Amino acid sequence: MTANGRTIRPRDHFVALPSRRGLSPLDSGDYTVRVCTTSGSRCEYAPVWDVGPWNTRDDYWNPASVRENWKDLPQGRPEAQAAYQYGYNGGRDQFGRTVLNPAGIDLADGTFWDGLLLTDNAWVDVTYLWTGSGPRGVVGSGPLNIRTGPGTSYPTRGLAATHADVPIQCYVKGQTVAGTYRTTNRWNRLAGGQYVSHAYVSAVYGGTVSPC
Repeated sequence: MTANGRTIRPRDHFVALPSRRGLSPLDSGDYTVRVCTTSGSRCEYAPVWDVGPWNTRDDYWNPASVRENWKDLPQGRPEAQAAYQYGYNGGRDQFGRTVLNPAGIDLADGTFWDGLLLTDNAWVDVTYLWTGSGPRGVVGSGPLNIRTGPGTSYPTRGLAATHADVPIQCYVKGQTVAGTYRTTNRWNRLAGGQYVSHAYVSAVYGGTVSPC
């Protein structure tokens, strides 16, 4: 069971961060990350539903004035990474364990295997989406394919998990899709020129989405 009370399922889609300050309530995406391979070829938008790895009080995405612990570390650097790479805190986590890898995020197996197509531990690029602003779409039915263009014939570049809150830059008209919430030809453009069908977005909040 995750820290927010979810019973974990096979091929599940969520992530864990090492602080409850970034934990979403059950079945919500109040705290959502975009995690991508370092090449940018695959990304997944996933809610934060668990706490870990290594530490449980390391909100490293916050500035020093807000960060709960290890305020002398640069913003964005997990304590586990500093301990592993630089011997910070004697190479140990908050519990005194020797840090054996520099992980600052854990991926559920569906995010790992299906979203990013990973096969082993790897460096990833993470964006903490709640620290930004602008309109967000709530993925009500997922995991939803992220595509390179506004239609199902375009290649997939990752997934958006159920309950993930995805920042929407603008929208275009493309292939008409009959989805869970509506039948529409609207496709929402996300960061990096990626698109998701609006047919599977249950709600939009945080502002008005304009045409591209």
